[in-house]
Amino acid sequence: MTAPLTPPPPPHDHSAQGSWQPPAGASGAPAPGSQHAEYAEHTGLGWYGQDDGPGMKTELREAGLVALAVALGGVLLGVLWWWLAPHVPLVGDVTDGNWVVYLKDTEGEQAVGVDGTFTLLGLGFGLVSALVVFLLRRRGGVPLVVGLAVGGLLGSLLAWRVGVWLGPAQDVVAHAREVGRGVTFSAPLKLGAKGALLAWPLSALVVHLGLTALFGPRDPEPEFGHGAYPPKPAG
Repeated sequence: MTAPLTPPPPPHDHSAQGSWQPPAGASGAPAPGSQHAEYAEHTGLGWYGQDDGPGMKTELREAGLVALAVALGGVLLGVLWWWLAPHVPLVGDVTDGNWVVYLKDTEGEQAVGVDGTFTLLGLGFGLVSALVVFLLRRRGGVPLVVGLAVGGLLGSLLAWRVGVWLGPAQDVVAHAREVGRGVTFSAPLKLGAKGALLAWPLSALVVHLGLTALFGPRDPEPEFGHGAYPPKPAG
């Protein structure tokens, strides 16, 4: 008689022994003490050189402060516009007992010069504000750029109203009666081309984006020992 065959061992029951646990580092995160973890901890960067930044709340707060500070600069722009813009000469006369006001120099270009002065000042303020913001915060970011543009637009609107308020009286007929018939006086400060209001925000956007592209911080290239690359995250 031959000896009975030994029965095969029973299959291993994973449910009885507990669920299987993956080894450390299998989920894509670097294992503690590994070379990749030491690199990420040393540089402060995540995988593939990504930097989490200061956080969205901090960026929104900084963008709000930038917009407020830039907008307040519109007061200075309005004063400069009122001071540097050419005067448009008007003359009052009486016709059939009614006062009429007309341009003294019908071929003059003073009105165009008023709009041009505002536009040039807006371009200059956009350049300066973009440079200051870039020097104070080189990291940049979408909220910061939006705050800079919004501040420039609000500053242009404020400058427009300040210049009109500082300029000559808006009631030209009353002004003509005050100075007398045939006496030259200056027309109210008026912005004919409303597109000039966009000179400041557009200039600030272009200059800031250019400075960021040329001199902004760069993410450091990851350096892994022996030419190895970080493992691709699972999933």
